Amino acid sequence: MKIYTKTGDKGFTGLIGGRRVSKADLRIDTYGTVDELNAWIGLVRDQPVNSERKVFLKAIQDRLFTIGSELATDPDKAPKRAMPAIVDNDITKLEQAMDQMDTLLPELRAFVLPGGHESVSFCHLARTVCRRAERLVISLNEESPVDELVLQYLNRLSDYLFVLSRLMAQELNAEEVTWQPRT
Repeated sequence: MKIYTKTGDKGFTGLIGGRRVSKADLRIDTYGTVDELNAWIGLVRDQPVNSERKVFLKAIQDRLFTIGSELATDPDKAPKRAMPAIVDNDITKLEQAMDQMDTLLPELRAFVLPGGHESVSFCHLARTVCRRAERLVISLNEESPVDELVLQYLNRLSDYLFVLSRLMAQELNAEEVTWQPRT
């Protein structure tokens, strides 16, 4: 199978179900941003500080592929085969992971500035891309219904990435710089 098809050379691509749409379509932008997020999660997963979290981070990447496949499906055409879906337990697992990490962290008393260590910065970048994906899903949902669990998952994932960035900073002995507003 060749990776190139030449069918997108004029700026259109196909949704699951066959309909062709502009590559600038909101649906394409949305699942493209989820794909970008998946790449950032891969980079976060590859950081040595996350060696014990690799399996969990890979599971997150798997869920992001599930979300991408849902977003890439033409909402007007049911797929011929069953598609994977986000389930309540996917969200629960993120919440449980955050709760566990929170027990290891000092109480948060101020906004945290991204940075302190390259690995921590990668996690913050993933978090911000996740927030962008969430905003795009909200916009897409205003045009065409999106499974509510997709939105919930992305919202919880961005929270997870924030807590993970704090834990990574702690494990790397990196300074957690808090925002000090000018007076």
